Amino acid sequence: MEAGTVPEKLTISHRGAKYEIGRGKRFYGIWVAGAPESDPIDRWPETREGWEQAWGRFITIEKPETITAVQTPRAGFKLPRLTAPAALRPRGRGPAWLAAGAGLLGLGVLLGLIGLFPHYTGTQSLAGQAGQLVPHLLYLLTWAVSGVLVAGGLRARRGPGSLGHARIGALLGIGLSAVTFGLFFTDLGQVIAYGGLGAGLVLSLLGWLACATGSVVAFAAPSRASVPGAPVPGGTVPGGTVPGGAVPGGTVPAAMQPGYPAGRSGPARPRAADAGPVALLLLAAIGTVAAFVPSWDTYTLTSSQSAQTITAGNAFSEPGPMIAGNVAVMVAVVGVAVLAALWRPARQGAALLAGAIVPLAAQAISALIQASQPATPGMFGISQSQAQAAGLTISSGLTPIFWVYCVFVISLLISCAWLLTAPQYHGMPAGPLHPASGHTPEAQSAPSGEAGDSGAETGDSGAEAGDNTASPAGDSDGGDDHEESTYA
Repeated sequence: MEAGTVPEKLTISHRGAKYEIGRGKRFYGIWVAGAPESDPIDRWPETREGWEQAWGRFITIEKPETITAVQTPRAGFKLPRLTAPAALRPRGRGPAWLAAGAGLLGLGVLLGLIGLFPHYTGTQSLAGQAGQLVPHLLYLLTWAVSGVLVAGGLRARRGPGSLGHARIGALLGIGLSAVTFGLFFTDLGQVIAYGGLGAGLVLSLLGWLACATGSVVAFAAPSRASVPGAPVPGGTVPGGTVPGGAVPGGTVPAAMQPGYPAGRSGPARPRAADAGPVALLLLAAIGTVAAFVPSWDTYTLTSSQSAQTITAGNAFSEPGPMIAGNVAVMVAVVGVAVLAALWRPARQGAALLAGAIVPLAAQAISALIQASQPATPGMFGISQSQAQAAGLTISSGLTPIFWVYCVFVISLLISCAWLLTAPQYHGMPAGPLHPASGHTPEAQSAPSGEAGDSGAETGDSGAEAGDNTASPAGDSDGGDDHEESTYA
């Protein structure tokens, strides 16, 4: 095998004169340079702590000045990395962008609350229609939660977790805004087709615009602020300890601090083990939009002479502008589900998906409320006197496809819970980090340490030592299975 090439199941991150470090199947390991096909001389679990221990061992047995990053080409397709434009990523102004995002979300919620009371479409307000009021209240409540989470990022100096909460809040707002765009456009399409624009709809649209913009602004805010453990110029931060002991001289590699951000967030290739849950998530999204189209409402008109059943609510039986809004909803649901399935860390993908689920569940609640209300003859162009003369009675209900829709929405909720509980796999740092002189982290096991020390003197004998010190678990993990890690 030529130097620099590795089997598909391995990804080498950094290489030195004698050794190289990288990721195998569910573990981090150190190999003799140029011999990654052999068993690693030592391995650690694929966790953040495991990477810290592996890196500490690597920079102990290898000369730091020889360590270089390795760019290993990947087979198959590559997912584009979602990053904000350079103009939207100014350095050093993260708190200002978070404050702007939280402020816009708050403004949008306020405008939405005011818009509940004036006329929405025609002569009715949202506050006067329980079937419309409840969904809008759920939208506003979710945007308010998003704003609170984003505002929590302003307290990042109290802990690096606040930055993660701000990102989760922004993604929650983005998911909600993406789906509600089509719903609000459908309402606007009704005005375009039939007229009756009210101040309530105008305020609600302005509220949606403010919340959507605030979510995007918060998401575009720089994610690495001056918090304990964040990377700083030179790759070190004052003071601290690493797994294995304190670093002489009072400096420690930034990536080994507890607050170090473990990789960027965004779409990534899913693990092979996650193929089943991801497929179920995408099928649930497709099933949801398929069940969103047909009629949900059913009315049975019974008279002394006959009975007739009428269905209403088909998304494609409306005027063109309303159809466009419904199509936008369907595209947004599938698009958000795809991004959520590929997003890493997975819990951030769960936040994005949760934002999309809120309006979908709200539509089901609205349908239940409307079905519980009595139907009037006027809904069918029949006067009350004509209905009484014919002995007409009207009963309302829901079609079977509505309950299918509810099942698919529940499936999305289950998928969201799966994303929240999925294991978090941390990424490897992008560049080599050199410790202060005299740093000797504790090795995970004595045999591997002896193998590493002896291998530092003679690279050829290191391969044999690695074979002898490889654990049985490593043999099973490093076998014929070519499953790749989430960030490999």
